[in-house]
Amino acid sequence: MKSRNIFAGLLLMLLSFSVFADGWSLKDVSGVTHALSGERGKWVLVNFWAPWCPPCIQEIPDLVALQSGHEVDVIGVAIMYKNSREVTDMAGNLSINYPVVLGDEDTAGDFGGIAALPTTLLYGPAGQLVGKHEGPLTRAQIEQAVEGKATTLFTH
Repeated sequence: MKSRNIFAGLLLMLLSFSVFADGWSLKDVSGVTHALSGERGKWVLVNFWAPWCPPCIQEIPDLVALQSGHEVDVIGVAIMYKNSREVTDMAGNLSINYPVVLGDEDTAGDFGGIAALPTTLLYGPAGQLVGKHEGPLTRAQIEQAVEGKATTLFTH
């Protein structure tokens, strides 16, 4: 009986994480809230990055181009930064045209944790998590994933 209660507790914890992960809401540096529920019908890419991370900086121009093309809505979540000005200055210098969120380790934990930077999560038009990718991505790789041609790029 005790093992059933432990199993039920673990299952409840997993389900509660799933509910959060599928219903996230993030406030960007401009004070605008972005919620997955408001993005239904669109592909959404949540990209965790840091201003000191060369691979993160390397992929930003492709994310900017992706956002400009309107194929995917991009949200950048900065973590592990010294102060908010470091992030906003970097966003300005790189002409980031997508929302930037000032996140932290708790924010990363809410998305299942981040083991490497950059880390990208891709959500489909129905709001489902398509997968997660650790490391830099190109616009072409993301477009292939959206078109269903890169099934191994994003893992669950």
